[in-house]
Amino acid sequence: MLKLNIQNETSRLRAVVLGTAESSGPIPTIEEAYDPKSREHIMAGTYPKEEDMVKEMNAVCKVFEKYGVKVFRPEVIEDYNQIFARDIALVIEDFIIDCNILPEREKEIEAIRYVIDQINPDKIVRLPKEAHIEGGDVIPHNEYIFIGTYTRDDYADYITARTNSTAVNAIKQFFPHKKIKSFELRKSNTDPRNNALHLDCCFQPVGNGKAILHKNGFLIEEEYEWLLNYFGKENVFEITKDEMYNMKSNIFSIAPDVVISEINFTRLNKWFENQGITVEKVPYAEIGKQGGLLRCSTMPLIRD
Repeated sequence: MLKLNIQNETSRLRAVVLGTAESSGPIPTIEEAYDPKSREHIMAGTYPKEEDMVKEMNAVCKVFEKYGVKVFRPEVIEDYNQIFARDIALVIEDFIIDCNILPEREKEIEAIRYVIDQINPDKIVRLPKEAHIEGGDVIPHNEYIFIGTYTRDDYADYITARTNSTAVNAIKQFFPHKKIKSFELRKSNTDPRNNALHLDCCFQPVGNGKAILHKNGFLIEEEYEWLLNYFGKENVFEITKDEMYNMKSNIFSIAPDVVISEINFTRLNKWFENQGITVEKVPYAEIGKQGGLLRCSTMPLIRD
């Protein structure tokens, strides 16, 4: 049996699901794109090649092996994109929550069924069908659960709006002992520089009491200010619109003093090193063309 334990984003990692780029299928049409960044690369003819993405994910797998992390990979479904493991389910404390993902992506949960079968059935949570949530929007942070959402009347018009208020309320009810803090995110179906697909596209805690943050990802300035004050301005690395577009908040923590980051994130990686954080640098720019990066392609199961 797998004994799940996730209290936050930064404690020492012991087990993780890492997506796969194998047999990720043909280049989608513009109509099939789930996010504006993929759409941009489809239109430009620069959509990533499968072999490049496989290499990038293997580099991450090697880092996990170096740190003795148990890595689970999804079973490969022919011609199907299974890179972004974070979206399909999420772990909080010792529960795994089956996300009601976009209908086109429902097969992805079946590909990790062999992992779910190793979990105590009492610890598997299924939210009501009308509760839409994706793991990229949910950031457990000790006594808090931070959730990115979009609650305006035009929710249904945005394929980029992935977590609704019904899901936020369901999480509140399920974890009554936690402080649930939700954040309205800026959404665009067409402009990747003005779209925070998930909360982890504009915010992520790192190290001990530090965070990466992008102001324009938040629709309500007071909510951004709350995070800035919570972590303290001196502990926050602010990223620009272009840096958010390049997914600089979407790194992944193996421990408070070890992160995996994209090799080209020079300014951010230097800041990590100045904070005494070891940076395991990997190439991940091709995967980044699909609007997700390191946190998006990993689903932690156990941290100390």
